[in-house]
Amino acid sequence: MEYHRTCHLDTTRPKSVLHVVGTSLKVNLNRSAPPGSKFFSVKCTANVKCSVSPPPGETSHLSYVPLSENSVLLISMSHASREENEEKLSVRYYDKKKKVLGNAILHLTAVEISLDVDADRDGVVEKNNPNKGSWKWGPNGHGAILLVNCDRDSEKDNIKTTDSEEVNISKASDLKDMSLMVLRTRGPARLPKGYKLTMYISQGNPKCVQVFRAGSPEVVKNSHDFVKDYPLVLSSEVRSQEVPYPGGSAEMNFYVEGLRFPDEDFDGLISINLNLMEQIIEGIPETPIFTDKVVFRVAPWIMTPNTLQPLEVFVCSTSDNRQFLKEMKHLVTKNGYKLRTINEDMNRGDRWIQDELEFGYIDSPHHSFPVVLDSPRDRDLKDFPYKELLGPDFGHVTRVARSRDVSTLDSFGNLEVSPPVTVNGKNYPLGRILVGVAFPETYKRQNMTKVVRDFLWAQKVQKPVALFSDWLYVGHIDEFMTFVPAPDRKGFRLLLASPDAGYKIFRRLQEDGHGRAKMFDGTFEPVTVDQILRDKNLRAQNTDVQSWIDWNRDVLKKELGLDDDDIIDLPILFKRLEENNKYSAVAYYPDMVNMIVLGKNLGIPKPFGPKVNGRCALEAEMCSLLEGLGLNCTFIDDFASYHEKLGEVHCGSNVRRKPFDFKWWNIEL
Repeated sequence: MEYHRTCHLDTTRPKSVLHVVGTSLKVNLNRSAPPGSKFFSVKCTANVKCSVSPPPGETSHLSYVPLSENSVLLISMSHASREENEEKLSVRYYDKKKKVLGNAILHLTAVEISLDVDADRDGVVEKNNPNKGSWKWGPNGHGAILLVNCDRDSEKDNIKTTDSEEVNISKASDLKDMSLMVLRTRGPARLPKGYKLTMYISQGNPKCVQVFRAGSPEVVKNSHDFVKDYPLVLSSEVRSQEVPYPGGSAEMNFYVEGLRFPDEDFDGLISINLNLMEQIIEGIPETPIFTDKVVFRVAPWIMTPNTLQPLEVFVCSTSDNRQFLKEMKHLVTKNGYKLRTINEDMNRGDRWIQDELEFGYIDSPHHSFPVVLDSPRDRDLKDFPYKELLGPDFGHVTRVARSRDVSTLDSFGNLEVSPPVTVNGKNYPLGRILVGVAFPETYKRQNMTKVVRDFLWAQKVQKPVALFSDWLYVGHIDEFMTFVPAPDRKGFRLLLASPDAGYKIFRRLQEDGHGRAKMFDGTFEPVTVDQILRDKNLRAQNTDVQSWIDWNRDVLKKELGLDDDDIIDLPILFKRLEENNKYSAVAYYPDMVNMIVLGKNLGIPKPFGPKVNGRCALEAEMCSLLEGLGLNCTFIDDFASYHEKLGEVHCGSNVRRKPFDFKWWNIEL
C-alpha cells in the first residue's frame, strides 16, 4: 500500500520538503489557494511526477485546471536527489479570467531509505523486501530470524556469562550469533536541517533484544579479532535513539542480538522501526514523516530425538561405576562416537547426567549451534552445564524455579521428544516433546515446575504432550518408554515397558520346564521363575502398572499418530515401594527400556534374567524383538552402580546429536 503524506503549500513564501522515494506527497490545492481562485496550473522539474485528482476532464495537460474543493495534487519522485533542494515544483492560481492570483513554490529533496533484513531466509539481507515487516510460517513464509546469543565467545575476568548478558561486543565471532540489519540510503550527503533518523523497538519485550551499530569503517579480519566501536543503539534501557544518516549512496550495518527465548510472557516476535523525523517548529517534538519496519522471530530451542545421529556421549565417573564405564566406553568408541567422561571433581558423586540437562540447538539461515537446557534440579552436577559446556558456539539456557517448587518431575529423564510424526494430517517434522506429569488427581504430588513447562510450550515447533508418570517412584517417562530407529513404517518404533509381556515369557519358561531357572544369578539372592509366578502381590502390582502404561499408550497413539504395529512391548516387571503411605513403582529387574540409542546400536541394561541353555531368556527376547529392525543389542551391567540406586543406562548417560536437516521456520502452524 502506497504511503501518502499530506503537504501544505504557501503562496507567500517558498517551502522546502524532504521526500522519500516510494511514497507520495498529497496536497489539497483548495486549502492554499488565494481567495477567488478558480483555476490552477502545475509545473515541475524532470524528476518530479505529479497527478491531479479528480482528473481534469478534457484538459490534456496541467494548465488552467478547474479548482474544486476536493482538488488534490499527488507528488512523487522516481529517484534520489544528489543535492539538497535539487528539484522544484510550482502551483499557480488564477481567477475566473485566468488572471494570476498567487504562486506556491516547493523545493524538493528526494532520499531513498530502507531498513533491511533477511526476510526471505536465504542468509542474505536483500533490499526492501515487501514482506520484511511481518512474519509468516511455512515454506512460502517470510520474516527474519533472530538467535538468542546464549553462547560465550570470550572470557571476562575468568567469570563465565553468556554473551547476551553483556552490553558490548568484544570479539568478531560474536557477530555471527546476531542477525544483520542494514540501513540503506541514497540521496544528498546530509539530511536538510530539521530532519533526522531514529530507530526504536515497537513490539516485543525490550528486555528480549539489543541492537548494535557497526563502526566506520567495519573491518574484521577473522573471528578471533577483538573488535571495538560497536556502540549499543537499542536495549531495555534505551528503546529509541537517533541513528546516523550515512549520506550519499551508502549502507550502515546493525547487529541485532536476541536476549530471551520465547516464553509465557514473550511470543518471540520483535519489531524494530526506523523513523524519518521532521521538526516543524523548534521546541516542539519532531513528527515522523516516514516509517520503515522489520520483524524478527526469535529462534526456538529444539530438542533432538533418538533417531538423529549421535555426536558425543556423556557419562559420569564415580567411585563405584568402573565396570559400567568400561562397557560404555567399548560400546561408544566401537561405533565411532566420542565419549566424554565427567570426573568426580565436577560431578561430586552425582551420576545422573540425563537428569541434569537436555541437549538441543538453535538455528537460523546464517548460523546455528547447540544449546543445553539446564534442569532446575540443581544437585551436585549443577555446575557442569554452565562451567564445562558453555563456550564458543555452545549455548546455555535454564529456567530458575523456587526450590520448594522443584520435584523429581523436573529432572530431564522426564523430558523426551518423539521422532517426526504426522497426526491426522498435521505434520510435526521436528517431533513432539513428551513430559511426565502427575495425573490423575488422586495420585498428585507435584508437576514439572511451571517455569519449565511454560518454556517448553512456548517454543511451539515441537508441541508438547503430557504423559502420566507420577505412578513411578522416580517419576520419569524414560522408565517406561523410548524410541529406536527402524527401516520401515514411520522410520522408528516406540518401545514400551510391558509387565504383560514379561509374565508371558515367565509363563512360557515354566511351561517349557524352566520354572527353577533363576533371576539375578550372580548379583544377590536369586529368585526362580516359579517364585515370580507364585507371587500374587507382585502380579497385582504389575496389573496396576500395566493399566497406567496402557493409559499412556493410548495417549501416545493418539498424539503421535501411531498404530499398534509402531509399538513394541518389552518384557519388564515392576515392584512397588511405599513412601508416605503411597505406593510407587520401580523396576523389578534392570529396566531394559531405559537404554542408550546410538544409531543402530543399543546399550541396554543387562536384566540378569533366567538362563536357558546358558543364555538369558530376557536378553534373547530383546534381541528377537529388535534385531529384525537392523538394531544391535549390547547389554551393559549397571546393576550395582545404577539399578540398585533406582536408575539405569539412560539415566546415567546423555547424548548430543546432530540437528534436524528440516528448518523449523518451514513448519506450517
